[in-house]
Amino acid sequence: MNGPPQWPSWPPPATDEQRRALLAVLDSGRWGATSGTATEEFAAAFAGHAGAAHGVCTVNGTVALFLALRALGVGPGDEVIVPAYTFAASATAVALAGADPVVADVTEDTLHLDPEAARALVGPRTKAVMAVHLAGAPADTEALRALGLPVVEDAAQAHGAARHGRPAGSLGDVACFSFQSSKAMTAGEGGIVVTGDRVLYERVWALHNVGRSPEGGWYDHPEVGWNLRMTEFQAALLHPQLGLLDGWLDRRARGAAVLAEALGGVPGLDLVPAPPGTTRHTWHLAMLRYDSGAFGGRPKEAFLAAMAAEGVPLDAGYRSLSRVPYVKPGAPCPVAEAAEESVVWVRQPMLMADGEAVAYIARAAEVVRRRFRA
Repeated sequence: MNGPPQWPSWPPPATDEQRRALLAVLDSGRWGATSGTATEEFAAAFAGHAGAAHGVCTVNGTVALFLALRALGVGPGDEVIVPAYTFAASATAVALAGADPVVADVTEDTLHLDPEAARALVGPRTKAVMAVHLAGAPADTEALRALGLPVVEDAAQAHGAARHGRPAGSLGDVACFSFQSSKAMTAGEGGIVVTGDRVLYERVWALHNVGRSPEGGWYDHPEVGWNLRMTEFQAALLHPQLGLLDGWLDRRARGAAVLAEALGGVPGLDLVPAPPGTTRHTWHLAMLRYDSGAFGGRPKEAFLAAMAAEGVPLDAGYRSLSRVPYVKPGAPCPVAEAAEESVVWVRQPMLMADGEAVAYIARAAEVVRRRFRA
């Protein structure tokens, strides 16, 4: 390969099926979810793919988490346990519900929520625990369910993931996915709540549809709700992607396997493993642990800049939520805070490149390592 690869773009080019679906909505004049059928049809199809009986499409993934929490009765005075190494929306959704996000540390090996750290934070105000399927690998939901609390799956990065053969979306009491621009399925924005619980479904449906009841009239609003509905255009963009998802996941899995093998020749740069029990990883991210000692003591920021100069744009990753001002202090989170300083990401489009291009990531890292040690 002469020079760095041209990395695939995301989202991929629109398909003819998407164009036909969008035009069908456009020409119908039924652009809102309350007047058309595309949103409900997509919600049912996606929920079925996720192993859930019911789905409600929303404006984004953060709102999906907010609705799930409110449907569980989470509100002012309550606490919800969230992992320290995750996107801020996991915590802000709790704050939107009026409750306090309480952060628990993550495991040293996988960076997923540590069930024992979560257990130590359970108190009389704890109303739920959020299982974040980090990078597209499902969290240890069995251990989290053993806490005796409702489990909300933050599956924003886990479309198509599975644990012990069961799909993400069926591992907790309620699950939320995102369709934001970077996600495995995208309409630019959007989200969905899925659940196997009919009562929770009806609560979410009412809350996202200005307080209406599924069986009530247009101007019947028995409770407070909001207009948080997805549009028919977004559903039209998303539904055809459901048939492409498995192929995309297989492609990323092949890329991740190539990357893991290639990194074997780069001391100080290791792939963070998925939790045991993961039977399908979506590889929304490949998280790499950077050991500055193997790179001449250079900090992560220097490594990221050097890799970018080699044509490999890596991501710095999350800040630990234990350092975010509006998050309630729990126990110390040294693992998440160390990850903030030492973990870098390869995002999903790069893993969809051909094998030679993916292997270039490791070759570039070795070039940087030698330069730093010279």
